[in-house]
Amino acid sequence: MSLKREKPSEQREVASIRNDYVRSVERKEKRHQAHKVRLFRRLSVFGILVLMASIWIGTTIYAQSQTISEKEQMRAETLASLEKAEKEQKKLEEQILLLNDDEYIAKLARKEYFLSEDGEIIFTLPNEDQKTKEKADGKE
Repeated sequence: MSLKREKPSEQREVASIRNDYVRSVERKEKRHQAHKVRLFRRLSVFGILVLMASIWIGTTIYAQSQTISEKEQMRAETLASLEKAEKEQKKLEEQILLLNDDEYIAKLARKEYFLSEDGEIIFTLPNEDQKTKEKADGKE
């Protein structure tokens, strides 16, 4: 047992052996390390391309969904106006049929223009709306 203190293994200086085998192993390690670096770079570039493609696809889908929702809203409004126009057309067609009837025209003339036949007297009665207005005016 010696009293000498041994240096820790980190501080020991070991000379490397420089022969063909050691050099070939070092070359293999360098090639392997260079291959890892190139692989990492390729995967990084590929990952960035995939990320950019995903973002582009996502924004395209979002924009198209917004366009679709706007067009669906326009379609609903157009269908509502079409339905309203069809109802109006049906109402006008019915009115045309009624206006072709002479009895209806005579009735309409009596009602709107107070026309009468010989010997007829026309009395106008107030409508329900006018009666309720008069009652409301009287209460105030």
